Amino acid sequence: MPKTDDIMLGRAKAMRSVQTGPEMRFWYQVRAKRFQNVKFARQVVIGPFIADFVARSHMLVVELDGDTHTDQARDARRTAWLEEQGYRVIRFANTDVMTNLEGVLQVLGDALVTRVDLIR
Repeated sequence: MPKTDDIMLGRAKAMRSVQTGPEMRFWYQVRAKRFQNVKFARQVVIGPFIADFVARSHMLVVELDGDTHTDQARDARRTAWLEEQGYRVIRFANTDVMTNLEGVLQVLGDALVTRVDLIR
């Protein structure tokens, strides 16, 4: 019987192979240290959750939320748990990534600067 960790890693791997349009667009901007020379990973297992994007060096999680993403109570529990682990979580709507990518990247850049100041 597979362990929970193996199941989560399998799910994350499957999610990496099937990206949404907004995920592809965001990933293109941040992959390979393209954004402020910060390494991002996608679909990362953190405890009982799979985060969309993570900058581990800055303890920053980025979540992209679509129109069908409506479980705000679950999101709040997830965010609280991640914050207890030392992460900051920022969320962007898929529509913002598709229509205002420059604004999304500005907010992301500001968050990275803030996290560097906190981590040092």
